[in-house]
Amino acid sequence: MTSTEKYRQPAWLQVAAVALLATAIAIWIAVRVMPQKAVLFGIAILLGIALKHAAFGFTAQWRRFLLLGDGRGIRAQMVMLALASGLMIPVLASGSILGHGVVGAVAPAGVSVMVGAFMFGMAMQWANGCASGTLYALGGGSTRMLVVLPFFLIGSLWGSAHLPWWFGTPSFGSVSLPAKMGTWQSLTLLWLLFAMIFGLATWIERRRGFVPPRPDGGSRAWRILTGPWGWMAGGIALALLNFATLAVSGHPWTISFGYTLWGGKIAQMLGFDLTQVAFWTWPYPARALAGSWLAEDTSLMNLGIILGAALAAALSGGIGPLRPISWRAALGAALGGLLMGYGARIAFGCNVGAYFSGIATGSLHGWEWLVFGMLGTWAGIRLRPLFDLPNP
Repeated sequence: MTSTEKYRQPAWLQVAAVALLATAIAIWIAVRVMPQKAVLFGIAILLGIALKHAAFGFTAQWRRFLLLGDGRGIRAQMVMLALASGLMIPVLASGSILGHGVVGAVAPAGVSVMVGAFMFGMAMQWANGCASGTLYALGGGSTRMLVVLPFFLIGSLWGSAHLPWWFGTPSFGSVSLPAKMGTWQSLTLLWLLFAMIFGLATWIERRRGFVPPRPDGGSRAWRILTGPWGWMAGGIALALLNFATLAVSGHPWTISFGYTLWGGKIAQMLGFDLTQVAFWTWPYPARALAGSWLAEDTSLMNLGIILGAALAAALSGGIGPLRPISWRAALGAALGGLLMGYGARIAFGCNVGAYFSGIATGSLHGWEWLVFGMLGTWAGIRLRPLFDLPNP
């Protein structure tokens, strides 16, 4: 066994505790809700493990690309999107899988996505984590994310109250590339775009002289268990698990509605009457608010991601202890969480639901999210030092 393997010995007591808790929740879901939801919860745990072991954060990957020319994260995202789209778009064209219908993450492209994605991209740099990053960092023991999470819920709830107004802003409507062009024509176009971006990231990396570091030592089998994984391996795992989510639930992986629902349920517990808010009278939000926390897909998956990340942290040496952060760091976390929540709601998704799942299922709004999310990231980077956050 190498010195790297000795260093990354799992904290077995933590592993057992997290595994026991996750198993108990999965059994409860299977018995009290339905077995299919328990399978979805298991997929979410695997997502949490992949996110944590690969440290697959869109926040850091985009920042490192813009500041250093580090193209590894962008290339990993393009491979992730190419694989996910190749798996999901043909299934969506067929209309069903495993005996049930399927839908893509298709939403209107317009002003609301432009504003919301820019806001989200900027804010995730202040929070030092995106929607998925908040969940997996929280599972790993991040103090900062204990601040980000409640403000994300508040911002998401705030955005849900304003969403009817944003629906009235200029929009091209919901545009599905496969529906407009055909399945294989749209896939060919998408794969060409992914290849172009992959090549551009590589060219910029070489142009700027960035030299990727060598991977850590240790046997491959041991690293699969304890991490770390490379970003490319993480992206491939996320693509496969997104497809598994579609196969089990009928829709691709999303995150932000789970935050909105958590905020809504907490507000309801505190005595707020959400029936006066138009968003919560719409059929799906109304059913989700009336049901169990663990009956709605994104809600139970978000919890599964946190537990999966906690399991990964325990396997890689232990869940990190809570550490104090400065008031400026806390302010950045609060503002970042608030604006991410609002931005994700009015942009019809976050870096996962709009960018990843949107593009992978052929929605035009996913590409709009990518452009304006990247512009927001550039703006947000400039203010990171104000919140005690280093660059890159």
